[in-house]
Amino acid sequence: MMTFLLVVHILLALALIGVILVQRSEGGALGMGGGGGGGFMTARGSANLLTRTTAILATLFIASSIVLAILAGGPTKSRSILDSGAPAGTTAPAEPAKPAVPLSQ
Repeated sequence: MMTFLLVVHILLALALIGVILVQRSEGGALGMGGGGGGGFMTARGSANLLTRTTAILATLFIASSIVLAILAGGPTKSRSILDSGAPAGTTAPAEPAKPAVPLSQ
């Protein structure tokens, strides 16, 4: 399921990028914003359609991001070191090993 949601998330991101790049630039920073749509729709109608499409895609993108974040977190149980106590099999610290040959001074 996680793979399916990741694929949908990537497709939403690509669609969102595409729709944003198609929109007419108001500032004309790159000089590509002007011109008509080739008679496809009126300028106002295409702007409304692209704005609405962008809003829908952005909402779906954010929703899929939240769902993926929740699924990636998995089950979370708060664990405390104090609750677990000492690990099994440990009673006392071991003495350090004594050298086989006494150290000469």
